[in-house]
This record gives sequence, C-alpha cells and structure tokens, in this order.
Amino acid sequence: MVGIGKEALVMRAEKVVKRFGPVLALDGVDFSLKPGEIMALLGDNGEGKSTLIKILTGVYPPTSGQLFFDGKPVTLRSPRDARALGVETVYQDLALVPLMGIGRNFFLGREPTRRIGPIEVLDLGEMARQTEESLANIGIKIRNAGDKVGKLSGGEKQSIAIGRAVHFGMKVLILDEPTSALSVGESRKVLDYTLNAKARCLSVIFITHNVHQVIQVADRYTILRHGKLVGTYDKEELCENDVSELITGERLQ
Repeated sequence: MVGIGKEALVMRAEKVVKRFGPVLALDGVDFSLKPGEIMALLGDNGEGKSTLIKILTGVYPPTSGQLFFDGKPVTLRSPRDARALGVETVYQDLALVPLMGIGRNFFLGREPTRRIGPIEVLDLGEMARQTEESLANIGIKIRNAGDKVGKLSGGEKQSIAIGRAVHFGMKVLILDEPTSALSVGESRKVLDYTLNAKARCLSVIFITHNVHQVIQVADRYTILRHGKLVGTYDKEELCENDVSELITGERLQ
C-alpha cells in the first residue's frame, strides 16, 4: 500500500462513516487524491462507492469523519460548496438536456449574456465559441455547437459532459461509471478524454467496476468492499487479476 504526505494531497477523507438509519454504508473509510493523478475508485455495485462520492461532493454529510481540501478541513453543505472548491462531477445520467444544443448544455446554469439596449439576452455566439474551443483543447471535435444533444451517441454525450466538467472544474474531475453503457470504441474515446484531463493537470476520480478499462488509465486504485476500505494501491503493485480478487474477496482460478 502507498504512503503519501498529507501536504501533497488535493483531497482527503479520514475515517469517514455514513449511516442511513440502522444501515452502515461506509465504515471508517480513508481516501486521498494527489494533484494530476487518476484515482480509480473500485468495488462491486452496492459496496459504498457512490456514497463516498456523494460525501466528497456535498450531497450527503458524513455521520462522522473529516474531509480536507488542499490540506485544510472543510465542511460541505451542498454540491455548490464542492463546486466552489473546484470539484466537478459527471454522473451516470450526465445531467444533459436532450432538446437543448451542445453549447446551451455546456453552460447550463452558467450562461454568458449580453445587453441589447435595456434587455439582457443569452450570448449564443460566445457560448458556441467557448464550447468549441474548450472541447477542441481536450481532443473533442463537434460539428456544430447548436446541434441538439438528444441526437448524439452515448459516447458523444459523455464527451460533452466531460468537456464541460474540465472547462469549469479547475482541480478535481469525478467520473461516475463513465463507460457503463458505451461500446468498446466509445469507451476507448472516453478513456482518452480522461487522460487528456489529467494532461491538463486535473486530478480525476474514476468510479467503476470495470477493472479491464480502468487499469489502462489509473495511477492508483482505492478498493471498497462491504462499505470498508480494502486498501489503496499503486498501479505497479497489482495486476488485473489482483485487483479483481481484492474487489470480490475471492481467489480467481
């Protein structure tokens, strides 16, 4: 397992516990994220991955334990608090509006405006320019920022959501099962976009139960089982079978 100086961490959770009534969802979990790394958060469905991420992004308060950001203790009361610290999350449902264009979705809730006399209107031209430029910077090419999101493929939608998070995220990008419903080719593109985000010095948390995919991009692995921390490992410490065995708790033949 890996020892890391606390002063070098972007994000840290210490002894996090989360209870939902009598159900213990997380049991004293430690988690850390270094600048410019891709951390895989691994575990089968229902093992605590989503609960931990919702605590790290202000959706749930921890029952006990402490969160730190850039070495300072923080209390997150809402996702807005996490976003203010530079944390952006791409959830499985992507939070995209199918009937809106790519540019409108890219700036959803943060639209630039301009004035025409006494009236303030959306600056669609500026949205289109920034959207196309930001996506191109991480290797994503689009035909037209006005194209409706509902007409895009699953991989294209994922790329827009990732590009939006990279543009606004600044420090930490959290990807929640980003390849779960994609083809092999589209999954490969998402992995490439993830590496591009890392190249822009973002720290990435990649949540998945697909060991084969994440082992291609992750620098470290944090593994949860039954709401407990199995361990955090450098990629050089484990092969693919080792990771699978730690996730399931069973020896593979």
